[in-house]
Amino acid sequence: MACGPREAQFIPRAALVVCLALTGGCGFVLQGAAPLPREVSVVRIDTAEPRTAFADALQRRLRAAGVTLATSAVPTSPDAPSTAVLRIERDEFLERVAALSARNVPREYEYTYVVHWSLESAGVRRVETSELTASRNLTFDERRVLAKQREREQLREALAEELVGVVLQRISGLR
Repeated sequence: MACGPREAQFIPRAALVVCLALTGGCGFVLQGAAPLPREVSVVRIDTAEPRTAFADALQRRLRAAGVTLATSAVPTSPDAPSTAVLRIERDEFLERVAALSARNVPREYEYTYVVHWSLESAGVRRVETSELTASRNLTFDERRVLAKQREREQLREALAEELVGVVLQRISGLR
């Protein structure tokens, strides 16, 4: 049985409608789309080093989620929501040699991003200090040093973004 042009257009559309209905019905939410609780509508990020890949990504994603970033924990008016404090106690990008060549030259590096964080809202610790880590391996070729340096920086940013996603997912689960 052959399909005509009208039927051929109908099948992909019907499949799309079925997929959307199934994903919507199971509670599927696009990454980064989970709403944050009202207690974190105003956030102050407390960190010793505010210009890291993780801190930059966190600020960017919080703003995108509609969160106001505060510079102090004191509300600007009595009607304003209290400021939640997100503490970044450790924010570190680590590098270690994972493999050596026969000439004792590094051939592969392991990069690990480590973050310790906690969240306090209205004087109550909402998230106890948690450790998050993300690791990736990267091969090294001494003939392509500049390209590998750029790749290393991109990897740092990607690992930071991954960890920020985990933090926001954990915060969005607070109710």
